Amino acid sequence: MEHAHAHTMITVLAFVVAAVAAARGMWSPCGLSMLSSLNPVSEQARGHRFWLTACWYVAGAIAGGAALGAGAALAAFGVGRAALGHGAVWGLVLAFALVTGGSDTRVVGRSLPEHPRQVDERWLVKYRRWVYAAGYGFQIGAGFATYIMSAAVYLSVALAVLSGSPLTAFLVCITFGAVRGLTVLVSAFATSPDRLRAAHRRLAALAGPSLAVAVAVQAAAAILAGDELGGALVAGVVAGVTLLAAEWRMLPRALRAVGHIGN
Repeated sequence: MEHAHAHTMITVLAFVVAAVAAARGMWSPCGLSMLSSLNPVSEQARGHRFWLTACWYVAGAIAGGAALGAGAALAAFGVGRAALGHGAVWGLVLAFALVTGGSDTRVVGRSLPEHPRQVDERWLVKYRRWVYAAGYGFQIGAGFATYIMSAAVYLSVALAVLSGSPLTAFLVCITFGAVRGLTVLVSAFATSPDRLRAAHRRLAALAGPSLAVAVAVQAAAAILAGDELGGALVAGVVAGVTLLAAEWRMLPRALRAVGHIGN
């Protein structure tokens, strides 16, 4: 019963963190570049219909998530065979969540690798639509092939592996790829240059809050792990630590961003 409970909780966490991490990717230089390059205005100029380009892009992103999922599933199989105890599994969840959350808040002034790489925009003029759209989507959906805007990407894969279920790990990564690909639809109604610029302004205003959400989700994972390990006392200590880190490094920026939206 305890093992089933742990698996369920970690599975839910993995899906939530994966979805948030994928959405946060919209604010990467690569993500913003995709929204500038693949939208109704640019695709119409190329003589293409945006919805079909978007379908190729999302399909490529799901394939990229599947590629990531294959590796995660293999690792999850190993974890399942190792039959880690309840304390060991949740101890690892806590450790990973604190490390990734600390990376996003830069508490110690350092972060996990961000892999500052963008897709090759020359593909837009060198290849057919299905090649550049699906190819871009694959790189985006794979998670680690381009800019990593939140360490929640690392945490989502770690949680998928710690579920100990190859199928769960695979589906978590598929979900990451699908959400990452669907972000291209943010520009779906930007049917004129003015609307496209307005969409980018709205997106830029949400950059700070989006990071705050990613940090909050990682903090929630750490707090839950603390509760599973030592009950309310440990969870409270973890919550205090994460709150102090967020207030010190994240809250001022998030509030400034919210104020910017209000203006």
